[in-house]
Amino acid sequence: MESVPELVEAWTKGWVVSRGAAAPVAEPWGWTIDVGQVKQVSRHVLPEPDEASVRKLVEATTAPGTWLKLFAEGDTVRPWLGPGWQSDEPGFLMTVPLAPAPAEVPAGYTLTRWTTGGVLRVLVRTEAGHFAARGQIAPTGATAVADQIETSPEHRRRGLGGLVMRTLQSGAHATGATTGVLVATPDGQALYQSLGWTTHSPMASLYFAPTDPASSAA
Repeated sequence: MESVPELVEAWTKGWVVSRGAAAPVAEPWGWTIDVGQVKQVSRHVLPEPDEASVRKLVEATTAPGTWLKLFAEGDTVRPWLGPGWQSDEPGFLMTVPLAPAPAEVPAGYTLTRWTTGGVLRVLVRTEAGHFAARGQIAPTGATAVADQIETSPEHRRRGLGGLVMRTLQSGAHATGATTGVLVATPDGQALYQSLGWTTHSPMASLYFAPTDPASSAA
């Protein structure tokens, strides 16, 4: 079994392919990624966060939209943060051995899949064309990172999340990838566990959004 740092590195590499972000820049404590979005300008990923490294990053941060992805319990890392740091919902680093996973499209729905830039995307719609569920996966060699898995609230509990995941897993396996990696939300974790995914580490997700404009001055 790969270590948590190795899995986090695989997740980081796949995530930037999935999202079209800049290549990760290696740091002594992990990686920095330029994301380039208004609400997420950049992110720092720390597979084994320690207090000294986190405090140094926090003290150097002045730009709103800077995120920290810390693979540890939120209660452990929050005391290391300063004013202006907000908590997003926690995540869970998970993996699954990839294999062909046939999935039947439920009656009343259609499934479309396509690949652009090496990223496989799946879209489930109603027969009337309304959005129902989606997801994507980015193979990067032996691993493939599942990302942006979403089911519309009015179409949940109809097997669509499992349909999306099995289709993505099968597609990634066909490229030669052997291990699926993702970071699950608390709601998604139960679905993935039911599909055979294993949890390896919690992840605390935090972002800098100061209420005092002076505290974010360059």
